[in-house]
Amino acid sequence: MSAPAHFPVVVTFPVHWGEMDALGHVNNARFFAWFESARIALFQRIGVLADRPRDIGPILATTSCDFLRPVQYPSTVSVGARVAGVGRTSVSMEYAVWCEGQAEAPCARGTSVAVLVDYATMQKVPVPADVRARIEALEAPPGSGEREV
Repeated sequence: MSAPAHFPVVVTFPVHWGEMDALGHVNNARFFAWFESARIALFQRIGVLADRPRDIGPILATTSCDFLRPVQYPSTVSVGARVAGVGRTSVSMEYAVWCEGQAEAPCARGTSVAVLVDYATMQKVPVPADVRARIEALEAPPGSGEREV
């Protein structure tokens, strides 16, 4: 399944029968779980989860979802994730969910903000320069000369 060019991180899932609700479509809570998987894949790509001391990491501060079209079984969905912005201690992300072969018609769009914290003190910590550089490389438009990390 091809991804929209503006989402550099994409994860794909089969829809399971048990994800359906009584109304015959995927329960809205599943979209947040799909966002989470895409967010973790993005964090791995930018080095937030790897190469860090175990006591520093991201905590989800907020998340939202706009449900655009229902998803039904059987389907295969892809979830794209991208960094929308980087603050001093936070990373803002955007998501899209689409069904196989229908990338031009998303089923949902979402956002989230994660804050980097020192888990021992629960204090915010600045986004490291190397993470900022990886985000810049990951989000660089295709053909811009930037290398993907």
